[in-house]
Amino acid sequence: MTSKLFTLGIEEEFQIVDPVTRDLKSHIEEILEDGKMLLRENIKPEMHQSVVEVGTEICENIQDARREVSKLRNTLDSLARNKGLRIAASGTHPFAKWDAQKITDHQRYRDIVEDMQQVARANLIFGLHVHVGMPDRETAIHVMNTARYFLPHIFALSTNSPFWKGRNTGFRSYRIKIFERFPRTGIPDIFESLSDYEDYIKLLLKTNCIDNPKRIWWDIRLHPFFDTIEWRVCDIPMRVDETIALAALMQAVTAKLYKLYKQNLGFRMYKTRLLNENRWRAARYGISGKLIDFGKQQEVPLTDLIDELLEFVDDEIDELGSRKEVEYVKEILRMGTGADRQLKVWEETKDMNAVVDLIIKETSMGLA
Repeated sequence: MTSKLFTLGIEEEFQIVDPVTRDLKSHIEEILEDGKMLLRENIKPEMHQSVVEVGTEICENIQDARREVSKLRNTLDSLARNKGLRIAASGTHPFAKWDAQKITDHQRYRDIVEDMQQVARANLIFGLHVHVGMPDRETAIHVMNTARYFLPHIFALSTNSPFWKGRNTGFRSYRIKIFERFPRTGIPDIFESLSDYEDYIKLLLKTNCIDNPKRIWWDIRLHPFFDTIEWRVCDIPMRVDETIALAALMQAVTAKLYKLYKQNLGFRMYKTRLLNENRWRAARYGISGKLIDFGKQQEVPLTDLIDELLEFVDDEIDELGSRKEVEYVKEILRMGTGADRQLKVWEETKDMNAVVDLIIKETSMGLA
């Protein structure tokens, strides 16, 4: 990543699925065999061998990002099909068992499993990470502080993991509940300055809490090595249109908060314990629930808050050239998130295989 203002980098984690059994397959090595030639550093394994991650190059704008994400999904889909497999985009697999999955033979993953044991082995989840370029790390810390408020709103739009080990969990995103077992996850505290943040990192390193800053897995973080804010809260959405809409919204929120900071205009910052109330509601109910408007001290339908959020960033999106992409958020509200669509198929069929088929189908929808 560079420090260019509001550039984008998008990472998506996919399931590797057997189209006959619909179960996960620990076959990352087979895909990497050809994938490294076609995608080079844009493809990499994750801890479980049934997970594959792809990441874009640095994108100057959201249109570049769409081309990159579409190309990566297309290529990965072809690679999987050539091996008799499929890729699927959902925050959890509807019925796969984590203890049946093989761990990737890499020192980093061996260390994580040794450190966190079953918590690590059971972390069979799939997310979306969006990097937004910032001019410098000091500014990024202050923008991150204020961006925390919007994490539950954007997360709710991404919810796409209602099932876990064959059960309807009652959550629109069970992925985030699984990930909470890890240390240093969730919404971060407020940092007074870059030096405040760096002192925190130094303390964790000095006391052997972490061996490198990448072991901080907050919902939003200052990237350890790049001058980017990394939004990490979202489930991977099924459709590429959803990924692009969410990335465009994150970019617009970042740009808006950056400008307010540069104009010395305050934006009220709430304590993490309050924001966690909204995070819980977003995980449980997705877009069908209510969040708390802390200023008004009352519950408000999430859909109303999304309308307010779109109005908040409206003056940024034309400058960013992302109006069409951000407007797709309204389509998500209309058709439901991936979790809503998965649950609809389940309610109609009571067949987990049909749910997996839906995920596989929608993963390749809208690709160029």
